[in-house]
Amino acid sequence: MQAKQRIVVGLSGGVDSAVTAWLLKQAGHEVVGIFMKNWEDDDDSEYCSSNVDFVDAAAVADVIGIEIEHVNFAADYKDRVFAEFLREYSAGRTPNPDVLCNAEIKFKAFLDHAMRLGAEKIATGHYARVRCVAADSGEPLGSHETSRATARDGAPRTDAVRYELLKGLDPSKDQSYFLHRLTQPQLSKTLFPVGELHKTEVRRIAAEIGLPNAKKKDSTGICFIGERPFREFLNRYLQTKPGPIKDERGRKIGEHVGLSFYTLGQRQGLGIGGVKAKGAQRGGGDHSPWFVARKDMATNTLYAVQGHDHPWLLSPALVFDDLSWTAGEPPAPGAYAAKTRYRQQDAACTLAAGPTPQSRVLRFAEPQWAVTPGQSAVLYDGEVCLGGGVIAQAETLEPNQALAQL
Repeated sequence: MQAKQRIVVGLSGGVDSAVTAWLLKQAGHEVVGIFMKNWEDDDDSEYCSSNVDFVDAAAVADVIGIEIEHVNFAADYKDRVFAEFLREYSAGRTPNPDVLCNAEIKFKAFLDHAMRLGAEKIATGHYARVRCVAADSGEPLGSHETSRATARDGAPRTDAVRYELLKGLDPSKDQSYFLHRLTQPQLSKTLFPVGELHKTEVRRIAAEIGLPNAKKKDSTGICFIGERPFREFLNRYLQTKPGPIKDERGRKIGEHVGLSFYTLGQRQGLGIGGVKAKGAQRGGGDHSPWFVARKDMATNTLYAVQGHDHPWLLSPALVFDDLSWTAGEPPAPGAYAAKTRYRQQDAACTLAAGPTPQSRVLRFAEPQWAVTPGQSAVLYDGEVCLGGGVIAQAETLEPNQALAQL
C-alpha cells in the first residue's frame, strides 16, 4: 500500500480538481486544498469573477472534509505571465499564457508555497500523467521500486530515476500540451489523479459523492480575460495603430485596427467579405472566405488570403526556440510527432538542429495549417510528452529560403 503523504491540491472550483482531492483523500492521504487567486483587475465583473469559483472550491472542501486556504498569486502572475503576454502581442506574436501560467505559477509559486506548508506532493486537476522510470533503462518503476530509488531525505536520486510526462488517458481532454515546460524537480513532486480517467467518469464520480459542482461547466478562455470579447480586453492595455490589409498581390482590400488584434488563420472580424477583383470569373473561388496569413510589423500591414488551403497558410517546417525539455536534456534528432496548437492531432515530424544552439527545426510529413509564431510547438514520442518551445518562424509552401536551407 502506498505510504500516506501530505498532499496540497490546487482547488479551482471546477469538477476536475474537486475529484482530484476526493480521490487522494480516499487513498488515505492528508489532503489540503489551496485556491489560487491569479487575477485582481476588475475581478468583480461578469466576465472574470474568482469569488464565485472560491465559493465553489470551499463548498467542495467542506463536502470532502479537507481544509482550504485562499492564496493570492496576482502579483506573481502579473509580473511573470501577464507582462510577457503583453510583450508578445505588442511584437505581433500570439502567446499561450496557459503554458506560462503552469510553468511560472501553478508549478513554481504554488509548488513553493505548498512545500512551505510541509507538503510532500502537489496535485492538480489536469488531464495528464506522470510516470517514474529507471534512468538507465527507461523501464517504468512501481511505487516500491521508486521508494528504493530515493535518497534518505525522500528526494529522488536523479542518477537513478527519471520522470516522464504522459498524455491523459482521455484523448479529448489531454492537457500535456499546456504542461510541456515542467521540469524533473516539478514532475517528481506532482500528481495528476484524473489523468487516469475519462471526463465522463470524473463527472460520474462527482455526482455519485454529491459534489456541489458536479455539473459545473468547464471554464473556457484565458483566465484573466474570461468570456469577455478578446479585442475589448486587449484595447485596455495595447495601443492601436490602424493600417492596411492587403492580399497576396499587394492590393489593399481593407483596414485593420492594429496588428496585435489578429492571429494567423483568423477568419472572423476582418471586414473584407465580398471583395473580389474586377472582371473575375464566376465560380472561380473569388468568394472564398478570407484568412489572416501574414503580419508585416515594419510596414504595419496585415496580409489576408482567400481559401483555407492557400499556400501562405500551410507550413512544411518551423523553427522553435525558448526550449524546455522534460528530461532536462534535448531529445536526439529523428522522427517524432508534434502539436503546434492545442486540440490538433499529433503530426508526424522530424526534429533537427536549428539555426542557433538554442533552437530546433521541425519538418512535417504533411504541411501544418496556420502555424503561429508565439504559440508552442510540443514534441511527443508516442504517449510521452518530451517538451517543446515557442514557435519563432514558420516556412510556408512558398518557402522562406533561409529556413528552407536548414
